[in-house]
Amino acid sequence: MNYYLIREDILPEAILKTVQAKELLAKGQVKTIHEAVEKVDLSRSAFYRYKDGIHVLSTMARDQIVTIGMDLEHRSGTLSKVLATIASHNGNVLTINQTIPLQGWANVTLSVEASLIGEQIYELIDAIVSTDGVRQAKIIGQGGAI
Repeated sequence: MNYYLIREDILPEAILKTVQAKELLAKGQVKTIHEAVEKVDLSRSAFYRYKDGIHVLSTMARDQIVTIGMDLEHRSGTLSKVLATIASHNGNVLTINQTIPLQGWANVTLSVEASLIGEQIYELIDAIVSTDGVRQAKIIGQGGAI
């Protein structure tokens, strides 16, 4: 499947209205698809044809989920420092999984909703690795949540 970046002013009206209807639904300004398409003057069939194929680019970038695996020293405050580092890089922690510490170290896996694009994610990993009590940190998964 190919993806394209297209300027808004050359898109067909039905696609633009589909985006408007999706935004009304997402913001809670309408409760049903019927209300949304009626409000933007779009047929329901056109909405259903385009709804899964059109996404606002800023929404796609915001919904990036990164899974980070780390080895943390079993010491009070280490995980808190890592979480603060992620927050300072505009990451939002979705899940935390931690093993029982063995020989003073615990494996921690975090799923992070990150607004970071490209190289910035590696800056976050570098910041985590430089946190006191972190032996290693690496990206073990990456994907969108659209």
